[in-house]
Amino acid sequence: MTWESGVAGLAVGMLIAAVTAPVGVSGALFLLPVQLSIFAVPNPAVTPTNLLYNVVAGPGALLRYRRDGALAGPLARRLVLGTLPGVVLGAAVRVFVLPGPHVFRLLVAALMLPLGIWLITRTLRPAPPAGRRPEPRPRTVTGLALAVGVVGGIYGIGGGSILGPILVGRGVPVAKVAPAALASTFATSLVGASTYALLSLAHPGSVAPDWLLGPACGLGGLIGGYLGARLQPRLSETFLRLLLGTLATAVGTLYAIDALH
Repeated sequence: MTWESGVAGLAVGMLIAAVTAPVGVSGALFLLPVQLSIFAVPNPAVTPTNLLYNVVAGPGALLRYRRDGALAGPLARRLVLGTLPGVVLGAAVRVFVLPGPHVFRLLVAALMLPLGIWLITRTLRPAPPAGRRPEPRPRTVTGLALAVGVVGGIYGIGGGSILGPILVGRGVPVAKVAPAALASTFATSLVGASTYALLSLAHPGSVAPDWLLGPACGLGGLIGGYLGARLQPRLSETFLRLLLGTLATAVGTLYAIDALH
């Protein structure tokens, strides 16, 4: 990787994290197509590189959320306990069973596009108080986190970009979801990147992360994530829900176009 690529990666990581951190999304979903189209990172190395980005970028936003006391509560623990075993399983599936990204792009598009549109619609036209759903049960949250952990391990997205819209759509406030989702993303990315590094010792091909590009993008994400988390308390719940819905819709559209081509 050249120094120009390093500077570009830092700038991209900072911009993505500054926009996505306030709603609990690491930005790895947006970084994945950038790696494939601009930096030409090979498969399946693009997945652990994404996870490495999350590892380096995560502490910035988490430090700010911890100072604000936003990491207190059981939600972060439930998400971490669910996603950790899932990411290890997902990494093994990615290396030995499912090396291609095409199916993943279709799945992301099919999930995120309607989810984002639904979240925007529910925010602009909220249901009456009697029709609002209660927050999901703890077992439901843990099971959802396990499934998302497998997906995150396969494609290196951490899981916050999927968990965030689903939990917010089920009635959990963004201010509660965002720090918990980022904590889960950081923990699973750390375990996932380590798993890929170990698998690269016994498997031929591009399995290990890009040890230069990942930290370069992650350093930008570290700065941007801190700034985004610091900005979150100044933003209204309605704006945050709309931002999360817009990000989910944008991701779904991006991956749908990419998959069709």
